[in-house]
Amino acid sequence: MRHKILIPTDFSKNATKALRYAIELYKNDHCDFYLLNVFSATSNLMKSLLNMEPGSELYETAKLHSENSLAKLYDMITMSEYDNPKHNFITVSVFNNTIDAIKDLVEQKDIEMVIMGTKGETYSRATAFGSTATYVMEKVRNCPVIAVPLDAKITLPKEIVFPTSFKTHYKKRELNYLIDISKKCDATIIVLHISEENKLSKEQKENKQLLEEILEDTNYKFHSLSHTAVESAVNIFVESRDSDMVAFINKKHAFFGSILTDAMVKSITLHLKVPILAMHDLRN
Repeated sequence: MRHKILIPTDFSKNATKALRYAIELYKNDHCDFYLLNVFSATSNLMKSLLNMEPGSELYETAKLHSENSLAKLYDMITMSEYDNPKHNFITVSVFNNTIDAIKDLVEQKDIEMVIMGTKGETYSRATAFGSTATYVMEKVRNCPVIAVPLDAKITLPKEIVFPTSFKTHYKKRELNYLIDISKKCDATIIVLHISEENKLSKEQKENKQLLEEILEDTNYKFHSLSHTAVESAVNIFVESRDSDMVAFINKKHAFFGSILTDAMVKSITLHLKVPILAMHDLRN
């Protein structure tokens, strides 16, 4: 089985870091990596969409720059230690807005995972999470996304933190990618229960048992933290244990339902130096 992985790139340091992380994560698997660059003529996308037409000088100049930069990136991979006979790289240059371009390619090529940097070429420490990564994690709902910070280590994860309140039930197929990565990397899944109450309700106990059944073929452990804000609890827990990844399901109207609002994202990722795996509630 060949995996199909999409890696959007703007040729920034963070995008290249995400590419290296993807190559390492799937180093033992047969993969097609789609390297996607979305180009426009100006920093103002609306102006680009209105003023650029195929054949115009603006369009052709931007297209050529995109294609040349992708060719350089391809050469860099194939002539470096990242070259792997199991890996095939396909470059894709598209004039569009980033979200639509990613959605289209996910659909056309049956992509199973998007791996991207958290910050683009306008990298700023004042911004915790790149707006593009945030939108992709929220809007591309038929494909999981791994967002890789610039400071992330290029190593296989050995401990993956999965925060939950046990207030909502999960389906096995929603967690397939978490289970796959944990088995592939021989990683332990830490189910982190964050709660304001000391005892679980009947419904929470049932949801916890269901989660145990879903994770039965993996290495997993339960940890609890109480009376702590979700965002700071995750940050503190990951930092104190030197965990390697945080995974969650982006459920609407639930525990992490609005995790991808700016305030929550900034809080949860400001000091987080580990990749985040965002999976999706299949009922939405």
